[in-house]
Amino acid sequence: MLYTLGLMTLSPSSSRVPRSQPQPGHLYDVAVIGAGLAGSELALRLAGAGQDVLLVTQALDHVGNLYAPTLAGAAFPVESRLGGLAAQLPQDADSWTFHRLLKTRLEVTDGLHLLQSTVTTLDEEEASGQIEALVRLGTWEGPALTARRAVLAVGAFLKGRLLVGDTLEDAGRLSEVAYDFLADDLARSGVYLTGSAQEAAGVQGAPPYEVRFLTLAASELDGFRVERFSEVYALGRCTPQGDTYRRVLEDAAALAAELTESNRGEA
Repeated sequence: MLYTLGLMTLSPSSSRVPRSQPQPGHLYDVAVIGAGLAGSELALRLAGAGQDVLLVTQALDHVGNLYAPTLAGAAFPVESRLGGLAAQLPQDADSWTFHRLLKTRLEVTDGLHLLQSTVTTLDEEEASGQIEALVRLGTWEGPALTARRAVLAVGAFLKGRLLVGDTLEDAGRLSEVAYDFLADDLARSGVYLTGSAQEAAGVQGAPPYEVRFLTLAASELDGFRVERFSEVYALGRCTPQGDTYRRVLEDAAALAAELTESNRGEA
């Protein structure tokens, strides 16, 4: 018997065990915070390269969501993992159809754990003797998550404030809650955050809106690495350069190559 998920097929007769079967206390190679376009592209590439990846999002219904109602004009790079998925759909496919296809791909990818949880803190334990450096992610739900490296890919959600007319919502997109606790924790760690804004045009009867949010200042970054940490990186719209879909997907590919090469060097 075959089970079909979207455009992918699984066979229950397969005896192969997935590489990642996380239990409490599981140590991931990389934890990616945020399952938007940048985080999803990065996680797929890292898992495909053999790394054990955690991809954590505040809500599974928000995976890969766009600011537009369809894929029209998204202009994903054709060589990107997300571009390959989008090519399987009509050019004007709605964003919810793309979300479902991407979520399915993430969930059936070996070595990738897609988890719904709200990350509130980042704490780094430096290497000491034979003990390797670790990054601990505190969560609103309580259980801590641990990885050798962590990547911030939280888009426009660090203290995101969505303005629709005279209404202000604590969100980075309509009805998608902001990362307030995480922004406060980064600031307490000495990370300088600066204000930014993005406008979304009104479509299909929905009003236009503006999102005001925080990004890591350019001075806080050495390439992708956040300088105040040794094994924390940042990618996408939460950085000064993540201003287009094409750019964040290209940057995800570059960071995946960097982290994969670094992991090989440590093996």
